Amino acid sequence: MKVYFLGKEPSWVANNEYICSMKITVVGIGPGCEADVTPAVADALRKCDVVVGYKYYFKFVERFISNDTQCIDTGMKRERDRARQAFELAAQGKKVCVISSGDSGIYGMAPLIWEMKRERNSDIDVEVLPGISAFQKAASLLGAPIGHDFCVISLSDLMTPWELIEKRIIAAAQADFVTAIYNPKSNERYWQLYRLKELFLKERSADTPVGFVRQAGRDEEKVTVTVLKDFDPELVDMFTVVLIGNSQSYNWNGRMITPRGYYRQEQSDAVGVGQEIMIKSFRTIDGMLKRQDWSLGHKWALLHAIHTTADFEMEDILYTDPGAVETLYGKFRDGAIRTIVTDVTMAASGIRKGALERLGITVKCYLTDERTAQIAKDKEITRTQAGIRLAVEEHPDALFVFGNAPTALMELCELIRKGKAHPAGVIAAPVGFVHVRESKHMVKPFTDIPKIIIEGRKGGSNLAATLTNAILTFDDAAGLKPGRDV
Repeated sequence: MKVYFLGKEPSWVANNEYICSMKITVVGIGPGCEADVTPAVADALRKCDVVVGYKYYFKFVERFISNDTQCIDTGMKRERDRARQAFELAAQGKKVCVISSGDSGIYGMAPLIWEMKRERNSDIDVEVLPGISAFQKAASLLGAPIGHDFCVISLSDLMTPWELIEKRIIAAAQADFVTAIYNPKSNERYWQLYRLKELFLKERSADTPVGFVRQAGRDEEKVTVTVLKDFDPELVDMFTVVLIGNSQSYNWNGRMITPRGYYRQEQSDAVGVGQEIMIKSFRTIDGMLKRQDWSLGHKWALLHAIHTTADFEMEDILYTDPGAVETLYGKFRDGAIRTIVTDVTMAASGIRKGALERLGITVKCYLTDERTAQIAKDKEITRTQAGIRLAVEEHPDALFVFGNAPTALMELCELIRKGKAHPAGVIAAPVGFVHVRESKHMVKPFTDIPKIIIEGRKGGSNLAATLTNAILTFDDAAGLKPGRDV
């Protein structure tokens, strides 16, 4: 193999010889391993007279090139010169191969050769032989990360404005594409990958799988599997390909897998259609949250709230004391809480019976109790207030759940202050326009009582019930698998 540099041409370049049909074959030589060169590409390299390319890549194909074949190096970042040289050589009847790493049609020489053919209105034939792309090689080493819809984005802004690249990043993140990243970093391009991570974290779960491979298929090959929140751009250089999974991707045994869906029906039968729909809904909501750094307990309650209301404002108005969901679930699991008291029957009816049976929990609502009506009449208070007075006498240490009546919540606050009630926890989600916000402010200062609060005027029995369900099913939170009682 003889290598010539542009400007140091062999004698036949200037002789204007015309031998046979004029043709340029553009070939992808794969990521850098001889075993990954396709038979068609290997055959084209054996038969050609001239190979035009960047000298770094010649070493990967020298086994396929005869000693009589001239190799022309045009140097780095001189792709147009490389293309012109190929046309000039082909015009002399030489069998020309233009090489690109990976696949020549993916950020390679094929588009430029075709554009130059069009620009010149050239009669020279162009043939493109595909190669294994670097992202395909990287994917095979990572496991199976591109098992579903994917896209490829280059972070090089040499010929594409960064504003456009950023739009593509946002679109890919929002559309839940598995995303391969080319040209992630260089000496001059040091910040773009950090920005990509920031944009993805706005749209994707922090636990989204990420894999990256340096020098795929070469002696220096290194494979890394992590998650988005722990992904360190400092470990990446220009010889690295990065792949970011979608909402279905997962890491397993050091591998990154994106399911195609073959097990979907089997899983659906195993968990039930209702639960399968709920799981999909939760995963969709999770990918749409503005923040991805919520604690697991808060996030679990938040997903339930948004699923019930389709209102993403919940992310701004749901308040949980630190560890409230986790603490209350632990008390239910360990038998420390045996009773839930609700202000109205509608809130009670929305609490899942399967969860209550599993944990041995009883739900009480005193609104329809005959004693409640009499107390309300005698004391000239609302029936919900009277119901809370009765509940505190019989179950002072229950979990108290409010989804309708602010006066009932205010009554509980007064009884707590008087030492007559010491609830295990409070869910405060009354709804309306009179005393609603004030009632929620009143309960907040009780710092020793775990609380979940829907701030402001919003709330409702459905919200109160779903927040209760979030507590009762917290052991499903880590696997993001809601709805076992649906």
